[in-house]
Amino acid sequence: MSDRSLSPVLGVVLLLALTVALAGTVGSVALGTDVPSEPTSAVVDLRVDADANRLTFVHRGGDALDVTALRVRITVDGRALDDQPPVPFFSATGFHPGPTGPFNSAADSEWTAGERASLRLAETNDPPVSSGASISVTLSVDGTVVAEMTARA
Repeated sequence: MSDRSLSPVLGVVLLLALTVALAGTVGSVALGTDVPSEPTSAVVDLRVDADANRLTFVHRGGDALDVTALRVRITVDGRALDDQPPVPFFSATGFHPGPTGPFNSAADSEWTAGERASLRLAETNDPPVSSGASISVTLSVDGTVVAEMTARA
C-alpha cells in the first residue's frame, strides 16, 4: 500500500475526530454547562438609627442576593466592628437577637428589590455607633463586592 492510498483514509479519520470534538463542545454549552456571567450587583440603601443601634438596609434594585452566600462587613468611623454579622442569623455575638427581613435565619434567603433587612448592634460590640459616626457597609459574595454604602448616624 502506498502513502497516496493512506492520505484519504487519514483525512477522513481526522475530519471525523474534529467533528466529534466540536459536537461535544457545542452540546455541552447548549445543555447547560456553566458559562461565565456578569458579576452580581445590587443597589442597597443604608439607614442608621444611633439611638437604637439599628442598621436598616433597603434593596433598591439590581440582582437578587442569596443571603446565605452574603458577607456583611461593617465599619464605624473606619474601624471594623469586633463582631461582624453572620447573615442570616437569629442570635449572634455582638448583635441583639431577631434581625428582620432576609437577615433573619427564619426568612427566605433570597433578598430582592424592595425588601428591607435590619439588625441591631449589641452594646458589647465595639466600636459603638454614636451620633454623627460614619457607618460603612460592604456586601460581598465569594470575595466580590456587590454593594457598598455609607451613612451618618
